[in-house]
Amino acid sequence: MPSFDVVSQVNMQEVMNAVNQATREVDTRFDFKGKNVKFELEGSAITMKAPDKFQLSQMYDILTAKLATRKVNVNCLKREEPQENVADARQVVKVRQGIESELARRLVKTVKDTKVKVQVAVQGDQLRVTGKKRDVLQGVINLLKEEKVDMPLQFINFRD
Repeated sequence: MPSFDVVSQVNMQEVMNAVNQATREVDTRFDFKGKNVKFELEGSAITMKAPDKFQLSQMYDILTAKLATRKVNVNCLKREEPQENVADARQVVKVRQGIESELARRLVKTVKDTKVKVQVAVQGDQLRVTGKKRDVLQGVINLLKEEKVDMPLQFINFRD
């Protein structure tokens, strides 16, 4: 039976390259000269450090521009509240991957409400959609593309 998987994945190598490019740009920009400004990538969290909140927002703009040029969808980023102290400010930007259980349930409900003859199974942080005909599965893909989701979805492993 034909099937495909719905996932939300981010190429972490491209994220690392974008962070390195953003670091180089911050080092050469005039408004950041001589200030303690830096990006740190640890796992799937990017920590931005700067003297104040305004410069954090400038750094975030630089980071998103570099991610966009490397074809990483910036909708996968989640900014946490900036933390300020006397010396500096820091902000953590998390790179979200995988489909959370709440979103998975919502997507399953959306597909079930259409009364299309497919089976949708949650497998960890991805969905497996199985049906009898390829055309029906392509209709489900179009339905999920139109759904308002705050994360980028990819459709992989399409098998006949």
